[in-house]
Amino acid sequence: MTQTGTRPSKSNTRQGWKFLLSRRWLSYFILLIVFAIACGFLSQWQFERRDEKIAENDLVTAHFDADPQPLDEVLLTLDAYDPNQEWTVVEMTGHYLTDDELLARARPFDGQPGFEILTPFETTSGEVFIVDRGWVPTGNEQDSPDSVPEAPTGELTVTARLKPGERQIPGRTAPEGQIATIYLPTFAESLGTDRTYTGAYGLLRSESVAAQTGKLTPKPELTEGNHLSYALQWIIFAVIAAVGLVYGLREEFKERNEDDPRVLAASARAEERRRSRGRKTDAEIEDELLDE
Repeated sequence: MTQTGTRPSKSNTRQGWKFLLSRRWLSYFILLIVFAIACGFLSQWQFERRDEKIAENDLVTAHFDADPQPLDEVLLTLDAYDPNQEWTVVEMTGHYLTDDELLARARPFDGQPGFEILTPFETTSGEVFIVDRGWVPTGNEQDSPDSVPEAPTGELTVTARLKPGERQIPGRTAPEGQIATIYLPTFAESLGTDRTYTGAYGLLRSESVAAQTGKLTPKPELTEGNHLSYALQWIIFAVIAAVGLVYGLREEFKERNEDDPRVLAASARAEERRRSRGRKTDAEIEDELLDE
């Protein structure tokens, strides 16, 4: 932390700690405080991200492979959805409204662009639930799939895993037969019915009638990521900065108080410890060079 070429003169020795009141050192302390606070916030943010990931893993563990529950017993109203219900497996009986199927565009899967097949499913009680029947890739020569698996016709039983509907993005449009986001009220408007579930939709798990589907969503990997290590790294950065400041402070104190008896005594003790470990001091090395 000392400035190059500004070694204190002999007249400035034995100043004690007065130099700490200089503008330079006050700036160092302020910078350290700001840096430590920033590191603290960033570390806390990473801890929070880790907690969120753990909560997500708990939902996957609890719901992904659980037995299905009736849709109307999980979602008590059409706009109902609780974040803790994510991945809950629901079951419904009815038929697909294949003529009202839409494709959600710009959906990557394994690094490839593609679409999600969104097919409305009308239950026997008359409600409409949107089912994601899987992913299909973008066509080889056009911005649409080469083929889309057809949903089975007739009455069947479907199980799906709940996912929250997406937010609408103003200004984002899509060609006919496609949508930019899975904004569920869009389906309610296009279907012309007020009996559409708008709080959540479902990722297809199974159909009682054998039919081809797109690539179904796999079970998420249960990992906490690197958030814990990042959080600890920010703490370490703050500690390193503090240690560096203390080291610079100590070195400048010795430089400004080089003829202070306490400093001389400390230097003598340090030299004695080095000798006891069998290491040559700088003075000993210089003497040997002069002898040669």
